[in-house]
Amino acid sequence: MSEPTPTPLQPLDEDWQRALAVVAHPDDMEYGAAAAVARWTAQGKEVVYAMVTSGEAGIDSIDPAECGPLREAEQIASAAVVGVETVEFLHHPDGVLEYGLPLRRDIARLVRRHRPEIVITTNFRETYGGVFPNQADHIAAGRATLDAVRDAGNRWVFRELTEEGHQPWDGVRQLWAAGSPLSGHAVDTTEHFEAGVASLEAHAAYLAGLGGQMADARGFLESMGRATGSRLGTRLAAPFEVINLKF
Repeated sequence: MSEPTPTPLQPLDEDWQRALAVVAHPDDMEYGAAAAVARWTAQGKEVVYAMVTSGEAGIDSIDPAECGPLREAEQIASAAVVGVETVEFLHHPDGVLEYGLPLRRDIARLVRRHRPEIVITTNFRETYGGVFPNQADHIAAGRATLDAVRDAGNRWVFRELTEEGHQPWDGVRQLWAAGSPLSGHAVDTTEHFEAGVASLEAHAAYLAGLGGQMADARGFLESMGRATGSRLGTRLAAPFEVINLKF
């Protein structure tokens, strides 16, 4: 009996100029989305990164007090590889991130400050492909990002942000969740794959501590990229779930 044919993916809309990526940890953007960012910055688009945590609980052999600054430095270097000049850290606690009003407020502040047209996060569904359970911080950060985008446009939610000088921003058209099992869109990353690999490899200490298949930056990214590319009709691609915020 033959395997069912995967559903084709649609190309992402690239008619925009400014995006804000909000993810839980350093390295989250690099596991699949960094090559797409390299494509967009090469087009002259501006992409800003914001890490909700500093990933300080991510390396078993390194104490969090040392690990956090190390991972921040690796993330800044990694972002530069794909043309991202601004990387911010919100310093929420790694590994025990909680969805709630403080997190929503901090992300809404980011949205109001940077005024993006597109907001990017990573998969916040319960699983990856219905098989592997997602990590709790990813779920909390992604869900809070979706809600904070709407909070950012409402002057009567988090009124203290307006008092701080951050005027409401209702200009986010879509939220894109990279690597979601509900992805219906993708972007061709063939020409920028090497930048994506180099961006992940910049997390040298993290990959060394991680070990296993996911520490093989090239092998892991190529496997995922080829599978997505086959559904987009390109050699390599990155998948995204698109959530429309404007109708």
